[in-house]
Amino acid sequence: MKVNSAYTAAITGAGFLFEETNALLPLLLSPDRAPLLKDEIANNRLLHINAETSRKRAVAEISRRFDAMPLSFWQAYAEMTEDEQRLALFLVMLKTYKILFDFHIDVTMRQWRSISRSITLDDLMMEFNEISARDSFVDSWSENTKDRVASAYLALLRKVGMLDRDNQLSAVKADNMDYYLRIGEPWFLDACLLSPYEIEQIRKEAAE
Repeated sequence: MKVNSAYTAAITGAGFLFEETNALLPLLLSPDRAPLLKDEIANNRLLHINAETSRKRAVAEISRRFDAMPLSFWQAYAEMTEDEQRLALFLVMLKTYKILFDFHIDVTMRQWRSISRSITLDDLMMEFNEISARDSFVDSWSENTKDRVASAYLALLRKVGMLDRDNQLSAVKADNMDYYLRIGEPWFLDACLLSPYEIEQIRKEAAE
C-alpha cells in the first residue's frame, strides 16, 4: 500500500502521450471537462486507442499532468508551435512525476557535466537504490517495475531529442525559452542542458 510517498510508477502505463494530450486539451480546458472525458473514454472520438481500459488510463494520466500545471500554462501551451509544445510537455512530465524529476536532476544533469555525457539504464538503477533507501514505497517496487520506470524515462529523453540511440546526451531548446523565466521556472533552462552562456543570452533577451 502506498503510504506517505511522493512517488508513483504510473508513468509505466502511459508514456509521453504528446498527440493524445493535444487531442484532449480542448476537453480539459472546457467547463464540462468531466462529462466530456467520460464520453471520450466510452466512445473513443479523439484518442483512437482501441481498448477502453487503455483509453481510461491515458485520460487519467493526461488529466494528472494537466492538473499539475496552472490553467494559464495550458492556455499558453495551446498557442505554441509543435516543437515548443514538446519541450513544454517535458516540463510537465518532470513536475508531475517526482521519479522523473529525480532522475533528471540527480542523474542526467550530473552525467551531462561529466566527461562521458551519456546515460544508461544502469545509471538510473543506481539512483533507484538511493531513492529506495529513503522511501519504503519505492523500495517495495519489483525489479521489473523499476526497470519499466527507468526505461520510460529514457524513452522520454529520446522523444524530446535529448538522448540519441547511442545513449549520448545533448541540449535541447525551443524558440520560446524565455517563457520559462516569465512563469517562474528558471531551473528548466538548466534541465534542458543549456550552457551558462546560452542561459545568460536568454535572460538578456527576456529583459529587453
